[in-house]
Amino acid sequence: MARGKKRIKRCLDKLSAEGRTALVPFFSVGDPGIDETHDAVLAAVDAGADIIELGVPFSDPMADGPVIQASSQRALEAGTSLHGILEMVASLRAKTDVPLVLFGYYNPFFHYGEEAFARDAASAGADGVLCVDLPPEEARGMVAACRSNGVDRIFLLAPTSDDSRIKAVSRCSTGFVYFVSVTGVTGARSSLPTDVPAKVARVRELCDLPVGVGFGISTPEQAHAVADYADLVIVGSALVKTMHEAGAARCAAEAGRFVSDLRRGIDG
Repeated sequence: MARGKKRIKRCLDKLSAEGRTALVPFFSVGDPGIDETHDAVLAAVDAGADIIELGVPFSDPMADGPVIQASSQRALEAGTSLHGILEMVASLRAKTDVPLVLFGYYNPFFHYGEEAFARDAASAGADGVLCVDLPPEEARGMVAACRSNGVDRIFLLAPTSDDSRIKAVSRCSTGFVYFVSVTGVTGARSSLPTDVPAKVARVRELCDLPVGVGFGISTPEQAHAVADYADLVIVGSALVKTMHEAGAARCAAEAGRFVSDLRRGIDG
């Protein structure tokens, strides 16, 4: 299997050659349990997911809205740990070659140890790390650890990011950059700001990497619209909510159904 950044690059290069947009569902790992998350990820892959974001639960998820906040709390109460998540990654990697990105906050990674975390993530089969609250200016250690272990380092851009910030993020990112479509926290929205396409176009002018767009996307129609100008469409809160409402016994099947609907929306 491809290792590290090569797996993400190969995936996105292939989709670009086919004129298609990547679908990236976000899972709140450990809600309702690690085994259920594992099975839901595989169901999403079968339904057409191209890259998977695995959310590492944290007690103070400042960038997340109420849906993912509550999900993180449930996952922590269920005993979810970073070590357990890496074990799940290894199990998934034995079953699928779809790129896996760990999405989380710096505190758990810091306590694990940056070098140890990057090494163990790579060994398990993770392809990228997105650390929500670690800006480029403070990320030298994490960037170096990821680079030396072949793990892509993905950074966020906001609607308020100016040209200098876009360039700074571009310099230290690999794999892709994640453009946050709205100011504020994660969560489904009925509509997205009308200026997002122009802002993404500006990012493309200053950054050579593929651009993913997330925060607020919840329906196949929204996913289709974003696919017109993004390389990756990232959907989180709406999927997390769907799985929670489905319950443990049905969450994998409902995740597959939800992702299948998004896939048809993007490709339609």
